[in-house]
Amino acid sequence: MGNAYNQWIRIAVLNLLLVAVLGFIMRYKIVFSLPWVHQKHILHAHSHFAFSGWITQLLMIFMVAGFTGPEQTLRRYTPIFKANLLTAYGMLLSFPFQGYGWLSISCSTASILVSYWFAWQFWSDIKRQQPIAGNWFKAALLFLVMSSLGAFGLSFMMANHWVNQAWYLASVYFFLHFQYNGWFFFACMGLLFTLLGKYPQVIRYQSTIFRLFALACVPAYFLSVLWLSLPLWAYLLIATAALAQVVGCWLLFRMLLGAWPYCTKDWPVLARRTAALCFLALVIKLLLQLLSTIPALSDLAFGFRPIVIGYLHLVLLGIISLFLLTVLQLFPQPPSAFLLRKGVVVFVCSIAANEVLLMLQGLCAMFYIVVPYIQEALLLVALGLLTGAAMIFFSFRKPVRPGRV
Repeated sequence: MGNAYNQWIRIAVLNLLLVAVLGFIMRYKIVFSLPWVHQKHILHAHSHFAFSGWITQLLMIFMVAGFTGPEQTLRRYTPIFKANLLTAYGMLLSFPFQGYGWLSISCSTASILVSYWFAWQFWSDIKRQQPIAGNWFKAALLFLVMSSLGAFGLSFMMANHWVNQAWYLASVYFFLHFQYNGWFFFACMGLLFTLLGKYPQVIRYQSTIFRLFALACVPAYFLSVLWLSLPLWAYLLIATAALAQVVGCWLLFRMLLGAWPYCTKDWPVLARRTAALCFLALVIKLLLQLLSTIPALSDLAFGFRPIVIGYLHLVLLGIISLFLLTVLQLFPQPPSAFLLRKGVVVFVCSIAANEVLLMLQGLCAMFYIVVPYIQEALLLVALGLLTGAAMIFFSFRKPVRPGRV
């Protein structure tokens, strides 16, 4: 891969470090006093910047680099990358000070418009080439645009001072669902099939896997709003969607099992391990979704904040971010490749510890059991994530050497 993409990768990795800094500040404020920090405002900055500055930015870079190929193509996307960064940093700098104010809302709206720009440009390129991963990318772009309906719904309610808790939460979850279960997941799957395009002999069930996940994505949204009064037929549709995703995951596993010997020869050892952990996290996530179709379990899970936070981090860190770090290792290795590998190990171990502690906290809360020093332990884990992200960033300080890809 050409050096022109390296600067954009370094910026995206810097954004991961900044996301980790915000996460550490939030955990620190829970344990120690930080009166000048508004926790909810930092939370908004953390989530918006993680979505746009880290995940979306790197997804766009990988999609352009891996799919369109030649560096001259990058020139068409450079204005989009710059615009997305500008809106992301606008949200990073405005949310901590004003929460949902005129500047942060303007930057959020501008970020959505930039996503439309990217979707239109990339869709045009896909139509001309029709790669094996094309359907995944098209669905990702459609879900990216669809997710903005939730954001616009929130803006409409806030502008008209219309306060309805059910509709407010439904709009929030609509945006979140079609971001991480739509845009993020389908873009990652498109990148996966782009990588496996080197081994066409192992690609099986591709159409069936795609149809199962694509058809299930829209009804699966209602898994996030099971607290609404839904009719029986809706529950049956939701359960069918959750089951379809599990079947799709099983077929994906069978396909990846056939591709594994080829990946063993071409992929670094750590990349294979992070890929395996990423798939394990996907399996856990889909099984949890299937279990959540049981109303009693759903009510129990949504009633405890640590479990909700643990689930969101399982998706955004354990699946999406871990997959991005796997792809990152398949790009040309930086001069400090040793530091990159160690940083990835620290980051992955911290993700696992974070999930264990959050689920332990949630399960103990169900039985009114207080876990001593749990917040201090989560603060140490946040420090681990920050340390891992810093190591990954500093491994990219210098120009990248030619490598495997």
